[in-house]
Amino acid sequence: MAERPKKKTEVRAWQRMLSGRRLDLLDPSPFDIEIEDIAHGLARVARWNGQTIGEHAFSVAQHSVVVEEIAAHIKPGLDPKWRLAALLHDASEYVIGDMISPFKAALGSGYKDFEARLEAAIHVRYGLPPKTPQTIKTLIKKADKACAYFEATQLAGFSEKESLGFFGAPPPGYSLTIEPLPASLAQARYLERYQVLAKAVGLLPADDAWHTE
Repeated sequence: MAERPKKKTEVRAWQRMLSGRRLDLLDPSPFDIEIEDIAHGLARVARWNGQTIGEHAFSVAQHSVVVEEIAAHIKPGLDPKWRLAALLHDASEYVIGDMISPFKAALGSGYKDFEARLEAAIHVRYGLPPKTPQTIKTLIKKADKACAYFEATQLAGFSEKESLGFFGAPPPGYSLTIEPLPASLAQARYLERYQVLAKAVGLLPADDAWHTE
């Protein structure tokens, strides 16, 4: 007697967020993405895999706020839409975590494809093009490297020479003293910055009340 074919075990490919949303990790929908979940997650993801000095880790949420500020310093008058893109440039890490660049390169195209799908869904959710225009992408990358320079020299044990070699010099006229924030405060700062930019691009009414817990 022939055996019945075994049913395929369905692999769970979603994550439940604190908002109650279930985000499909393989096919993320913009409708399942909430800024509160992003802020909560990023505030608890450590840059440099946590290998930094101080009582608190330097979170991706705090890093993102700085990168948006640097991008606007490099390009005065930057459209709020692209400042929002800068704030959200690492938003996918609320799901996949922060991996150092050498490890991302080692993982290859599979990781990059996954990251790109999630980033596209986040962008659509917040009124941005699924793919960031190359000029803006280059600007954000420059701001990202500038922030990494300050992080490396002040928090991660790099010498100034090493940091210059890896990340280049920060933009003229910009300086930064980093004080890593507790997760709750980093989360609040990220949400506050989102509120300002979301109002500027019309995602929130100008008089919209905003509450963080």
